[in-house]
This record gives sequence, structure tokens and C-alpha cells, in this order.
Amino acid sequence: MTKARSAYVCAGCGAQLLRWQGQCPQCREWNTLVETVIERGAQSRRAGLAGSAARMQKLAALEAREEPRIPSSIDEFDRVLGGGLVSGGVVLIGGDPGIGKSTLLLQALCGLAGEYPVVYVSGEESGEQVALRAQRLQLSPGGLQLLTEINLERIINTLSEAAPRVAVIDSIQTLYSENLQSAPGSVGQVRECAAQLTRHAKQSGTTLILVGHVTKDGALAGPRVLEHIVDTVLYFEGDTQSSFRLIRAFKNRFGAVNELGVFAMTERGLKGVSNPSALFLSRHDSEVSGSCVLVTQEGTRPLLVEIQALVDSAQNPNPRRLSVGLEPTRLAMLLAVMHRHAGIVCYDQDVFINAVGGVKIVEPAADLAILLAVASSLRNRPLPKGLAVFGEVGLAGEIRPAPRGQERLREAAKLGFKTAIVPRANLPRQSIAGIDVHGVDRIEQALEAAREIGQGSK
Repeated sequence: MTKARSAYVCAGCGAQLLRWQGQCPQCREWNTLVETVIERGAQSRRAGLAGSAARMQKLAALEAREEPRIPSSIDEFDRVLGGGLVSGGVVLIGGDPGIGKSTLLLQALCGLAGEYPVVYVSGEESGEQVALRAQRLQLSPGGLQLLTEINLERIINTLSEAAPRVAVIDSIQTLYSENLQSAPGSVGQVRECAAQLTRHAKQSGTTLILVGHVTKDGALAGPRVLEHIVDTVLYFEGDTQSSFRLIRAFKNRFGAVNELGVFAMTERGLKGVSNPSALFLSRHDSEVSGSCVLVTQEGTRPLLVEIQALVDSAQNPNPRRLSVGLEPTRLAMLLAVMHRHAGIVCYDQDVFINAVGGVKIVEPAADLAILLAVASSLRNRPLPKGLAVFGEVGLAGEIRPAPRGQERLREAAKLGFKTAIVPRANLPRQSIAGIDVHGVDRIEQALEAAREIGQGSK
């Protein structure tokens, strides 16, 4: 086995140096040198393989098969993963400190310990602290094996001997490799440790779940290549002051992306929420202005979210445009569209938009709900009770269709909504029991339809 050595490689131009410098002598960029492991003899091996040809296969001759899934005993977690854990898969889960990453994974491992050999590798907490958490959550660890270690080589050797079906590394930023001289958590250490663990997972078939820290901007700490190495990237979202947590999939080689799992933090850990729409809908005793219910789509799950708007007279020459949980850059555009095509003026008003429940909505199908909520708050006229809407608004004032409109309408009808305003292209071919659907082509038609529905319900 060749002895590994390290060198410093420039992230900009790829130049190699034996010692670290503040500035790359080739491209003159500052702080771009990253320590990287280089094996002795690698150049000679590459030279020997340069003349050989790799074996190709015809894609049509390959037999496609579904990867077998390992249920994690937590339904919402399995939903985000695409049905469960995959043998040899590597999952990276990140989130703010104290959001519940370790709690969720400890619950999942305790549920798997009765059927599969599992290992929990703790690099941040001692064994007594992990045992105290399991006792506080009233979990039954069963055959769960615990390893408190941060040395990469020892961890891989232990996993090779134990051969677990699932292993959790908490966290990847605490590990270090003896082949590198940099401190744990540095760019070189995180990249090398993740690459070695991924290689072990693919060779042994062990499912690895890596816990990652996040920066103050909410991104995963470490090199960007870390997200490219793993198979699945999950983000834990939510306010630590609230009891609700959201897990969102941003990358998944074995399932759909943008799936959403909803949890509630209780005294016994995280519990899945079967009806998440109830979390994002406020229950008002009476009708209030500036409130509109949006039917959004998170992965394969339709959700009903209340969009609230507050329009007030501006106290300074530059009116404020503030959006929480929605795309802030689209708000000014939507107000301009409403002014141009519907004649509703907001240039002298402060406009505040909020998505109830702390959920983040990125799809453009929320445009119509935002405009109706703004118009309702500006005129101080509540929208009809039991109304749900969705649709994208274009710059010409047209209402564009949204994907999976039938599923959205069925979800709204199931939760008791009686009427809906949707793009005309999303009108169902067959009527949906319990809900009256109105199709519109333009923003002025949507405002008129909301007014007529309100007059008809009185």
C-alpha cells in the first residue's frame, strides 16, 4: 500500500505546491490553496493506464432495476428520501444548531436496530450524552452500536469489521484524516473524509448518513464538492423557537427532489405530521382582509398555505417591499403588473407579504395568491371564505397554468374549501365533488371573479 502524502492545490488554476502560501504563484489569486492527499506512484499508474482502453457497454443491453429500500421507521423521513434508505447510498443532512438533526437520526437508528446492524458514530458528543438523549426521548436502543471517534482511518476500519447496514456520522466537520496536517473542519479535511467514506459505502453496501454544519448564510459548511460527492442532500429548516420542523430534499439520485417532510418537536422527539396543511392555515374567528389561501406543490405533496398581505401608507419617500417565505424579487414585479393591467396603485404604499407557518415557497404559482391578498388588504375587503387559488402571473397580465392542478384541487376539496380560482388551462375535465372551480385568463378577470364570489356568498 503506497504511503499517502499531501500537497496544496490551487482551487482556481490547479497548480500544486508543497507548502501553503497565501497567494498562488501561478494565477495570483489569494487564499485558494487547499491541502489535498496525493498518493505516491499515482503518476506512474496513470501513465500505465493511459494506453489501455476501457470496456464500453450498450445502454439498451443493461437491465434497469429499482434499488431496494430500507424503511427508517419514520414515514416523513422516508418520504423525503424517496421511499427509504438505499444500500450503499450516502445522505448528507444539514441544518442550524439545535434544529433536531441528531435527535431525528437517533430515533431512526433506534427504530432500525431491531432488524439491522446499525452504528452511530459521534464526533461531537460523548457516549454518555448520547445515552442521556436516548433516555430522555424514551427510546429503546436495542442493538444500536455507538462509536465515539473522530479519526477517519479508525472509523473506516471499525465499519469494515462491524459491517453495519446503516451508519450515521455526526458530524463530517469533526473528522480528520492522518494524511492531512490541517485541522478538522478545514476544506481539505472535509473533502477527503467525505470522499473516503463515500468510497467505503459504495464498496461495502453500507448506507451512510452524514451530518453537516451550516454557515450563517444557511449553506452547508465546507467545499461545494461535498454536495456533489453524496447521493442525497437534505436541509433541516424551521425556527428553533417553534415546535415545527421541515426537511427538504435538494438533491436525490434515488428519488424526487423538493420533497418536504413536516415534523413536530415533542418531549419524545420529532413526530411526523400527517396533515401539514393544518400548520400553514390560520384559523380566524371572522373574515379578515389581506388573507388568501394558496394551494402549492412541494414535490409530490400538495399543501395549502395562507398568504397574508399588509398594505399601509408609506411614511417615507421610498415605500418598503418586504417578503417572508416567498420570493422577494417577484413582489415588485407583481405590483407593477397589477398597476398596469388592473389599475390598482401601490407605489405610495408599504407592502408586506408573509407565508404562515414558516414555510418557504419558491414556485411561481404563488403569484395569483399574492396579488389577491394585496388587493384585499389595500381595499380592506376580505376575500370570500373557503376560497383557494393558484396560478403564475406573467408580465402581460396573463394567468399561466401550474403543474399538477388536479391534485391541488382535490387537496383543497378534501380540506373543505368550496371555491377555487385557477388558470383556465387547469380547469378539470370532470367536476370535483365539493368544490366550484373558476377558470381565468388574466389578472383583472381573477379580481372580478373574487368580487363576484364574495357577493354571491352573502
